[in-house]
Amino acid sequence: MQNSPTSLLILSRFAGPLILAAALVASVSPALYAASSQSTTDTKSSSSSKNSTAAKKKKKTPATAAHKSGSTTARPSTVRKSGRKTTRTARSTAQTARIHQAFVASSELRPMAQQLITLRTPSAYAGVANYAHSHTGDAAGAAYLALGFAYQQDRRYSDAASALRQAKQSSDVLADYSDYLGAMNEHVSGNDSGAETLIKGFAGRYPDSIFVAASADLEANILLNLGDSAGAERALQNAGDAAHERPSFELTQAKIDSAQGREADAIAVYKHLLLHHPLSQEAEQARAKLTAAGAETSLTSAELRSLGDAYYNAGKYALAGDQYRALARNATLDANTRNGFSVAAAACDWKLKRLTDAQARALPDTNDDSGARRLYLLMELARDHQNETGQQQLVEELKQRFPQSQWLAEALFSSGNMYLLKKDYASAASYYGYLAAHFPAGKNASAAHWRAGWLNYRQGLYADAAKIFDDQIRLFPNSPDTSAALYWRGRLYEMEDRKPALAVANYKAVVRTYQHFFYAQMARQRLVVLGQVQAVSLPQLDAFQAPVIPHLDEAAPPDSPHIAKARLVANAGLNEYVSQEIAADPDSSGWSALAEAQIYASFGETFRAMRALKRAIPYAASAPIKSIPLAYWRILFPEAWWETIKTESAKNSLDPYLVASLIRQESEFNPSVVSYMNAYGLMQVEPSEGKSLARQEGVSGFQSFQLLNPEMNIRLGCRYLKQLLDRFGGVEEYALAAYNAGESRVVDWQAAGPYHGMDEFVESIPFTQTREYVQAIERNKEMYRSIDTAATAGARGEPAAQ
Repeated sequence: MQNSPTSLLILSRFAGPLILAAALVASVSPALYAASSQSTTDTKSSSSSKNSTAAKKKKKTPATAAHKSGSTTARPSTVRKSGRKTTRTARSTAQTARIHQAFVASSELRPMAQQLITLRTPSAYAGVANYAHSHTGDAAGAAYLALGFAYQQDRRYSDAASALRQAKQSSDVLADYSDYLGAMNEHVSGNDSGAETLIKGFAGRYPDSIFVAASADLEANILLNLGDSAGAERALQNAGDAAHERPSFELTQAKIDSAQGREADAIAVYKHLLLHHPLSQEAEQARAKLTAAGAETSLTSAELRSLGDAYYNAGKYALAGDQYRALARNATLDANTRNGFSVAAAACDWKLKRLTDAQARALPDTNDDSGARRLYLLMELARDHQNETGQQQLVEELKQRFPQSQWLAEALFSSGNMYLLKKDYASAASYYGYLAAHFPAGKNASAAHWRAGWLNYRQGLYADAAKIFDDQIRLFPNSPDTSAALYWRGRLYEMEDRKPALAVANYKAVVRTYQHFFYAQMARQRLVVLGQVQAVSLPQLDAFQAPVIPHLDEAAPPDSPHIAKARLVANAGLNEYVSQEIAADPDSSGWSALAEAQIYASFGETFRAMRALKRAIPYAASAPIKSIPLAYWRILFPEAWWETIKTESAKNSLDPYLVASLIRQESEFNPSVVSYMNAYGLMQVEPSEGKSLARQEGVSGFQSFQLLNPEMNIRLGCRYLKQLLDRFGGVEEYALAAYNAGESRVVDWQAAGPYHGMDEFVESIPFTQTREYVQAIERNKEMYRSIDTAATAGARGEPAAQ
């Protein structure tokens, strides 16, 4: 329901506990647990990764040692993607059949295992344990594997070891999981001799396992603990070149160097790790090692600043501020450099909402980039305090003193946003226009240029708006804002210039290039109104063509042992390994996302399936329906709980496609999602609103947790949507805007009219998140309808429509 105008942070009850558990185990051994959780975050890749193979062939030096390292992430490093289909051997076919047999045998385990892995409550443990005890063979093996993994997350290492042994004794299908997780369990519990027994010879026993590279790193750490640094080095060399580019491998290599007395090499690797993977857990350990060795002072100010910048860009403002303040205190640096770090630290404080005007004014007023940034911070503080005079004076000072500074560009964009929200369109357009004209290559140039044009349009300055729209189309043809510029230029051709042929040309360019965008729908409506008017040919518009859609396989191969294993792993609740197993198939490039999504969808995990395909097909909104196989569309636009949606929609006189589109936008069909605004479930109903709606529906004894029941959530959400539609005269766009941002805001936006049409109202919504929310739901509603139409036509043997 009503959310903040900024983007929602959606937290899944199914994902959150798993991430938390991963963090708990990672705190014991982050470098090793990364092999299974893939929790390492990295913002910078090694610029020298191309040299890793050559480095391995040479005697290791401090320089080459840094190039050899990487991460224990269990994604296989030797997979090659090609357009050539691998010929399945008889052994591979038999293996697939064997794994499929285990999948069928354990199919009833899936919901219990998923609950165990995510929640790990006593009842969840009891359910899976009872299943394991009452089954034998493959079904028991999968259950014991789930128990072992869960016990390990809870640091119940003895129980984990027992369960993982029973998993292997019950079934050999997932023996590589049992051995790898078992060895990791023994290692983190301090039994390295037992761990070495399990991990030794792993690659030879399981050459196709996704853990081959990770097992090499694990064994190296085990051998280090056992005092065999030479054996550790041999083990790590078996990981494969690509694996050495990851932070956990790099950390292990540094430990080996240190154990063998190569301290200079170790320090070089620790520095490389810290600077190239600054946000990883391994980087924290590397920094501690450098500090302990007294080597942190060898980092240059530029390198230290890169760390601060990495923290800042990742939103870790407290860490970044600490880094900058430490640099500002470094007496070996010149005064200007220290001043720059003081200003950077102040910027972190502003992000953390703890910078005062007095503190900002106390910063050195210099005639360099730091001085420009100081003025920018003062401008932001003036804006925060609604001090228009101060804001204007500071922007003018930036113009005079720092006409080319990025901080002037930032101040202009922020000022434009400020006056847009105040409905002072003339002032907003002025700031946006100045930014677009003086910083045409800046990060906000396209958005500012478009907003300047739109606000001129809103003020009735149609000639000025038309010129800006034309320039937008010419200067920023690949910007997402250009679909709007094309459409509104067409509207001006139609309404003001009385040139319908040019209007049609613009509308057709929108439809051709942005198949399912909101403005493509608006353009189609205008084309219907204009009837038989023929478009003129304009080179600038003819250049806008539909994007080339890459080939997508319609189905995954049924004989892939890795797909079969991914399904089996999912039965055990180990979702994080599903994509890795699929990626291990050398032919998976054309169907990997579909295979992963179909696995999740087969278990009713609609939201996981949709996310897998949204990541893989970000261009879907521009693709003709017929250009992507129907199997993909059905996952991208699911109809889960469709009967309930239809029933409640009919009861409330709603379009079921509208309700499905709203659910897709609010929760991605995750019934257990809870937002940071405390909105629950599929349609994101807040508990207070839910209680009122339940009373209206005659539901007695309503409790907030019932909003996590899909049927109840849809029932109450549909009633609320109907009330909003009634409140706003049945106009969907008003109701959707109110659903997202609140009724009072919509009333305020309505009062900012008049609007010549609903398209003007939607584009005039000042909150980007709400504007895009309304456009997306209206777009997706029609996509749902088109997909169903295509499916019906396909069932009848008719060609699918565009």
